[in-house]
Parts: sequence; C-alpha cells; structure tokens
Amino acid sequence: MNHEQPLFVFDDVALGYGRVPVLRHLSFHICAGEFLGIVGPNGAGKTTVLRAILGLLTPQAGRMLSSGRPVIGYVPQRETIDTIMPVTAREVALMGRAPRLGPFGRPGRADFEAAERAMAATGVVDLAHHLLRDLSGGQQQRVLLARALAAEPELLVLDEPVNGMDLAGEHAIVELLVRLNRERGLTVILVTHFLPMVLNAATTVLLLQGDRSLYGGAEEILRDETLSKLYGLPVKVMTAGNRKTLLVGPLS
Repeated sequence: MNHEQPLFVFDDVALGYGRVPVLRHLSFHICAGEFLGIVGPNGAGKTTVLRAILGLLTPQAGRMLSSGRPVIGYVPQRETIDTIMPVTAREVALMGRAPRLGPFGRPGRADFEAAERAMAATGVVDLAHHLLRDLSGGQQQRVLLARALAAEPELLVLDEPVNGMDLAGEHAIVELLVRLNRERGLTVILVTHFLPMVLNAATTVLLLQGDRSLYGGAEEILRDETLSKLYGLPVKVMTAGNRKTLLVGPLS
C-alpha cells in the first residue's frame, strides 16, 4: 500500500443517522494515487461512508482526519440524476467547473477547455450537443464522469457507476478509471456491490459485510481464505490470462 500522507483517515469510526449507527469500528485510510474499492451488499453502509468522505456526515464516534480538503469530483448513482431538464452533454460537463467559479462566477475560456478535455477523456465529445435525457444509460454515465473530471479533482469518487449498464459499457468504464488512476495518478474511490468489478482495478479494498469490515491492500484482502471467512462460503480467486475472476460455492 501507499505510505504517503493519507488524504483521509478513519480511526475506529462509527457512522449513522440520528442516534442509530450504521457502521461501527470502521478503520481505513486512503493515500494519494490509490484506487480504493469499497464493496458490500445493499444496505451495508457504502453510501454512508461516501457521505462522510464528502463532508456530509459527521462521525458519531472515533476520529475522521483529512490532510486539508482535496478537490473532489463526485459521480453519483445515475438513478439519482434528474434528466427532465433540457441540458446538453456539454452543459452538464461544464457544471463540473462550478466549485472553481464561486457563487457569482461565469465560466471563461479555461473552464470551457477543461470541460472539453474531460469530455474527450470519457469519449463523449461527439455527444456534446445532445440532450442528456436522450442519451443511453452508458452515455449518461460517461457524461456524469466528464462533469466530475472537469473539476480537475485530486480525488474521484464514484457511487455504483455501472448500475444498469451492459457488460461492454461496464468494462469500458472500469478500464477508463484504471487508466486515470495508473496513468494520471488520480486517486479513485469506487463504491460497488459487485466484488469482481474491483478485482483487477483496486489497489486497496474496504469490504463491508454485516457488522464486519476488512481493509487492506488488494493482494492481501482478495485471497481465497480471507474472502471465504468473510462471506461464510467457499470463494476462490482464479486467474484467466492476466485477469482475476471469482468462483463462489463448493468446487466439485
């Protein structure tokens, strides 16, 4: 794992709403340049962890520390986006510059150029004049990713980014995130309920399962015995070519 100064540190943190904790004894950190996969079933508290990272939720117990406030590009679940408004893909990408403009700022040349670079990186330049609501699910997801990248973030955070996408679209999004992480050094946090998605992408992993959590380097966590113990059934990590995959259940 990366041993640089962490961007965020969770030290025996409890998170929840009101007085009801969703997660207890949560300890992990993320350093610049890492790709953290946060994996767990629906209701495990994945989005709750993201809300804490985004500064929208204060721990009920424990300590959450950050080295300053890094610029964050956030890609929410696509289902939460209102597509009724008649906005184009370019206008959505340009919205990513809002945090750098201030409340009364108007976008200038540098902002338009940043939006264009982000659209080029996500392969949606040819969709610039199309309305977001008229695009396919995969195209909408790429536009939302372009919006996040237009902010020129230090940290990219994605909440279930491939929900509802076909296999080809899912693969393309994950490969793009890996390139951004490996080639640009962009720090990435990817939340998913689907463990195989992070097998070949994440450098560190946080697994949430019931009231338990496991955190560590991908090579340490994504092992047969570790996963089998966590999930309570046989799990085997297999390699096909140069890619990992999972087999779950008794092997006969």
